[in-house]
Amino acid sequence: MKTLLLSLLAMTTSLFAADSIHDITMKDIDGKDLPLKTYAGKVLLIVNVASECGYTPQYAGMQALHDKVADKGLVVLGVPCNDFGGQEPGDEKAIKTFCTENYKVTFPMTAKVSIKGDGKHALYAALTGPNSPVPGDVGWNFEKFLVGKDGRILKRFGSDVEPTSGELLDAIEAALK
Repeated sequence: MKTLLLSLLAMTTSLFAADSIHDITMKDIDGKDLPLKTYAGKVLLIVNVASECGYTPQYAGMQALHDKVADKGLVVLGVPCNDFGGQEPGDEKAIKTFCTENYKVTFPMTAKVSIKGDGKHALYAALTGPNSPVPGDVGWNFEKFLVGKDGRILKRFGSDVEPTSGELLDAIEAALK
């Protein structure tokens, strides 16, 4: 038991000490490995999403942003989570179907993860942990993290910041330079 706990502590410590988001691997919406190093050299906008939230219409803005800026080096990454009000109850297949049928989503999506509490995914441990430049728990669905080409966290935007807002577009343009 002690060995298991020490192993878990070592893994957790290495996750918090990650120099870059690119050091983390997730599962994509289809269950395949998605090493975030795939996006090295690109700017990432990471958004925790949910299908039954008041902010769900932001999918349209996320897709518009993807369409507008992907060719300049931006990757919008949707990360489904059910941690806030049970607003993402479906499995990955249902989430993918919802997103493609209702919002014509073509940007990458991950498998559903937990982003708070004891089961917090490594990505959100890095985004919100004590070593993050913008620490603190995510408050609700559709919170946004802007990550630079080098995998370092640049900025954080609340759920109420629309994906096509001037504030967010300015930060993305600066990160793309």
